[in-house]
Order: sequence, then C-alpha cells, then structure tokens
Amino acid sequence: METVTTANSGEKIWGGGDTQPMGASYGKLMMWFFIVSDALTFSGFLAAYGFSRFKFIETWPLADEVFTHFPFMHGVSAPMYYVAFMTFVLIFSSVTMVLAVDAGHQLKKDKVALYLFLTIIGGFIFVGSQAWEWKNFIKGEYGAIETKGGSLLQFVDKEGKRVALADFAATLPEEREQLTRNKGRWFMDEATLPTYSVAEVQAGFKAHPEVLIRTEVINDKKQKTILSREESELRLAQATLVVEGANLTRNEYGSKLFADFFFFITGFHGFHVFSGVIINIIIFFNVLLGTYEKRKSYEMVEKVGLYWHFVDLVWVFVFTVFYLV
Repeated sequence: METVTTANSGEKIWGGGDTQPMGASYGKLMMWFFIVSDALTFSGFLAAYGFSRFKFIETWPLADEVFTHFPFMHGVSAPMYYVAFMTFVLIFSSVTMVLAVDAGHQLKKDKVALYLFLTIIGGFIFVGSQAWEWKNFIKGEYGAIETKGGSLLQFVDKEGKRVALADFAATLPEEREQLTRNKGRWFMDEATLPTYSVAEVQAGFKAHPEVLIRTEVINDKKQKTILSREESELRLAQATLVVEGANLTRNEYGSKLFADFFFFITGFHGFHVFSGVIINIIIFFNVLLGTYEKRKSYEMVEKVGLYWHFVDLVWVFVFTVFYLV
C-alpha cells in the first residue's frame, strides 16, 4: 500500500496505489474528479445560454420551428421528432453500458464485448445524427431578410405558414457580386453568395400579394408577429441582406446568439460523445484481446462507463434547456 508519512506527526497521507477512500479505487476517484469538473464547465455554458435567452426572449427562435426535419421525410414538418430519437439512442446506449459493466463484474468476456459493441453503435448513431442536424441547421430551409437595423424578416402566407424565398422570389437579369468588407460597407460581408438578391426578393414580394412578413419578435401568444401587407412593404424596403441558414454571424431563425450557443454547446457535447466512442473502441479491443480477463478485473470498463453515463446525463440537461424550455 503506497502511503506518505509526514515528518512531524507521522500521519499517513494517501498517495494513490491500492488504498480506497470512499470505497473507490484511485482510478475511479480520479474519474469522479474529472466528471465533477466537467459538470461545472457544462453548467457554466448552460447558465450563459439561459441568461442570454431570457435577456433576448422576445427575438429568440422557437425550437419547434427550427428542428422540424426528419430523414427521408423531406417537406414533412416533424418538430423535435429527430431530436427525441437522438435522445432515445443515447439513453439506450447508457443501458447497454450498464449491462457491459454488470457482465464485467461477473467476468463474462463475451457479454462485455457484445454490450460494448452496442454502446459504440449507439454513440456513432448519435454523432452521425448530430452532424445531420447541423447540416440542416446550417443550410436552412426558408431563408429570410436582414434589415439595416439588424432585424430579421421572415415570410408567411395569410394563414401564418412559412413561405420559402424560392416560392416567390423573382429572377432578374442582374449581375450579382458577393459582398465583402473591402467593397463598400466595411462592416458587412457575405460568407457565400445567397441564392437570391435583395432586389429579387423585393420584386417577387410585390408580385405575390398573398405573402406577408413575420418579424422575429414574439407576441403575447408566444408566436412571431405577423405584419399587415402595408407594414410588410415598408419593412422590406429596409432590406440589406438575404440570409439563408445559420452560421456564427447570421441566422435565418432569429437571434444570432441562438446559433452561436447551438454550435458551441451541442458541438462541445458532441466532442465528448465522439471521445467516448473512441475510448470505448479501445476498451472493446482490449476486451477481445483478453487484457481484463487476465487481470481478473473489468474495472476499466466501469470507469469508462462512468464517463459515458455522465455524457448521457449532460445531454438530458442540454435537451431540456436548449430544446424544450
């Protein structure tokens, strides 16, 4: 047993090794220290998101209108369905990890390998689903207009249903040039040239009197404010940029901070899941090679399981705070 003795009192201080304070080995205790520190990091991020959301609550995007896609169901509105599927997959992978740890306690090598394999598959599905969700978020679906004051204008029909720019924008015989900081307005630029110009959107809007403008401001009914036709024409006259999708500078869904937090928080969590998958793969091959069978201990599986359960638990909070509340 590794100990350190102080010179004055002769008191023994734990130095790692085989001692087990709180009934945990040195490795498991260090994993708990890491989990606590990482939990504080995620708590800070989620607290910052919550503060920013309630500070700009009037212009914050509605999650039910943003995450409406589902694979192989193009054009079908399925709000939050795919996010719910991702959550189910991650929670199910946590169950298979519990079964892997339990099989390790019983020294059943084949079952440990099977359940670890299922956990890895669940992790890959989640990471792939998150990448697909990012793709749709970045690409966008409807498009919007940004005004001189930075406000966002979306388009709807008389029933309040979203209308995409492609449904009404005109095609004008004009030469378009990508806006950059060194061309005129130094404080504005375009990451990519949008599909339609401001003039084409304005011309198409005039030719379709059934189209109205919806602002990013949420009213008392927790719905975006829809303007009259006259008000819509006045607001559209102030248009400066066409916004398609979302990035770190612009966001067709609403407040720019929403996109910033979405990329940062879900990306940071996705990095944790991907790291957990890689670690699980390493442990999986060690199980197949009989490394832990020779040691007569599958504690390493248990330590990785602690990390995996933590990642799953964090997603429950991210899912609740970011998507549901």
